[in-house]
Amino acid sequence: MNGLFITIEGPDGSGKTSVVKEVSNRLNKYNIKHITTREPGGIDIAEQIRRIILDPLNTAMDAKTEALLYAASRRQHLVEKVIPNLNNGVHVICERFVESSLAYQGYGRQLGIDEVFSINQFAIDGVMPDITIFLDVDPETGLERINRNRKDLDRLDLEKIDFHERVYQGYMIVKEMFKDRIVVVDANKTIEEVIEDVVDVIIKRIG
Repeated sequence: MNGLFITIEGPDGSGKTSVVKEVSNRLNKYNIKHITTREPGGIDIAEQIRRIILDPLNTAMDAKTEALLYAASRRQHLVEKVIPNLNNGVHVICERFVESSLAYQGYGRQLGIDEVFSINQFAIDGVMPDITIFLDVDPETGLERINRNRKDLDRLDLEKIDFHERVYQGYMIVKEMFKDRIVVVDANKTIEEVIEDVVDVIIKRIG
């Protein structure tokens, strides 16, 4: 693959969507060939799965079902969008990837990080990011931002604080698992400062 696979991770409210959008604007100014995408979603089938996962009405969803749906969405997104672009020399910047499943379903839902990673290894066929930027923000601050800025809360946003605290703890474990490629950015800063830090990391990595 000729393009770089760059993922942006972080708890809810860490600013991932805003960061990805502005990073793309900066890369366009440098005429760097890239696309941005997200998980779950990014392509039609995966977006349909996303709606099922995040629908606040689906409170009966089993934790293993949730993990399997994320993996299914990931697989389709990977083969239909991510891999073809990487093979064509296009850098792919993706909001969330495997680390999210490990933190949210593996640790947050207490299914086990190794168990969830096993499910995802089947889905991704060994394709992992070249670099992952983790936007580090504490759960309380993240949830405060969500409640302040978002009108329509999804099913995961509505989880209690103890779930989000477990997710954060899960990310701390995942960060050590993949410390060779995970770069931590302090997302407690202003969004402008966070964007500058992320752009700096990506530009240096792209060269």
